[in-house]
Amino acid sequence: MFARYRKNTQAQPVKSVKAIPEREEPRKAAPAAAPQPQDAPKRTATQAKPIAARAAAPDRNEQRKQRMNALKSDLHKRLLENLNLSALETASEAELRSEINTIVAEALSEMDVVLNSEERATLNKEMYFEVMGLGPLEPLLQDDSVNDILVNGPKQVFIERAGKLQLSDVTFRDERHLLRIIDKIVSAVGRRVDESNPYVDARLSDGSRFNAMVPPVAVDGSLVSIRKFKKEKLSVDDLVRFGAFSPEMALYLEAAVATRLNVIVSGGTGSGKTTTLNALSSFIGNDERVLTIEDTAELQLQQIHVGRMESRPANMEGKGAVTQRDCLRNALRMRPDRIIVGETRGEEVIDMLQAMNTGHDGSMTTIHANSARDGISRLENMVAMAGIEMPLRAVRSQIGSAVHLIVQASRLQDGSRRMTSITEITGMEGDIITMQEIFRFERTGLEPDGTILGHFTGTGLRSHYADRFKRWGYDLPTSIYDEVRGH
Repeated sequence: MFARYRKNTQAQPVKSVKAIPEREEPRKAAPAAAPQPQDAPKRTATQAKPIAARAAAPDRNEQRKQRMNALKSDLHKRLLENLNLSALETASEAELRSEINTIVAEALSEMDVVLNSEERATLNKEMYFEVMGLGPLEPLLQDDSVNDILVNGPKQVFIERAGKLQLSDVTFRDERHLLRIIDKIVSAVGRRVDESNPYVDARLSDGSRFNAMVPPVAVDGSLVSIRKFKKEKLSVDDLVRFGAFSPEMALYLEAAVATRLNVIVSGGTGSGKTTTLNALSSFIGNDERVLTIEDTAELQLQQIHVGRMESRPANMEGKGAVTQRDCLRNALRMRPDRIIVGETRGEEVIDMLQAMNTGHDGSMTTIHANSARDGISRLENMVAMAGIEMPLRAVRSQIGSAVHLIVQASRLQDGSRRMTSITEITGMEGDIITMQEIFRFERTGLEPDGTILGHFTGTGLRSHYADRFKRWGYDLPTSIYDEVRGH
């Protein structure tokens, strides 16, 4: 069946694999024991049972797992020997699955291996993933409830669900199996990873971020991190419904983005910075030209007029690199109304600040920081690392005039992601950048199951940009800034 997907070579004889029994074979009756002397002490049932027999049950499961792994390895070789991989590009998924199932059934018959229907179906699925997908990682990639996949060597695969890490039952056969999956991922995007280049950052076909580090740098086996790409676009209404921020905060942010305030989204790793930036971008009008610059394309802007750029690392000879700063400099020549940088982490910060100060109001970016004040300090440090010789006061003056708003996103201990603070930058007093917090999240307690209790509230301070909002047609009620008392 589907012979056009098989090579025109006779199948090589397959080494026989011992059948995997469903249960232990019944033992032959033991010969009658010799009569014991009358005065011999009686042994208890535990003493009478040999130690090897008592340890056999757990060992049998491990042996069965090892035989299954050996079987999968042999079947994978058999599939690669028989399938015409170049012809598979035009085949449908149903045809491929049917052909792989047929080859697996033939191989099991030749090997004299007996499996029940459930084990056979699982084996067929795993073989399809090995040939056409990413092996053991494929089911996790298809599981929408999994946000992150973290591999610590071939025998430990952790996943994150709802902000909580847990150890999965997924494993690789050995380090070679894991390295083969890594090589399959990086070769698809024209990269290479080996001892001379032991780490790589790439993007999967579905947009998920992929990072790998292999031995000898990774001591106990290859390390893989996959941050899955969210297929659905979360709107501001969705985030309000999920409790990420309040309706009053949403109303304020809509006015801030629509009136072209420069916004920085600050937060730690996995705090929801990119998700927040995506949601904020929904307030940008379709009559504006927006350019996005990222190391790994993750933003899902909902406007019509969007130009997306992605940086590129250097090749093996150390040439051909295109940095975010290169993209940002070129973007300034492309007549943008707004520039959105996925994450500012280096020397591109000075170009970003200059763009915000020279007619590109309404630009946005994200940075790694734990608070609004820390975010300002991080911007100062990045300017210093860029090698720009500027007095500290001049740097702070540049930041104070370029950045209008800092939105702080945080992942709390219970795994929930919330917008914990919205802070305005109001100018300079001497050498200090002045700021005022407009909204914040106040914690009020902790449930027995670890869930954090709290509520969003205004601080009672009127927005520094209230007059600007009014001129642009956003006359916000002063009640949104009122302080909310805890219940």
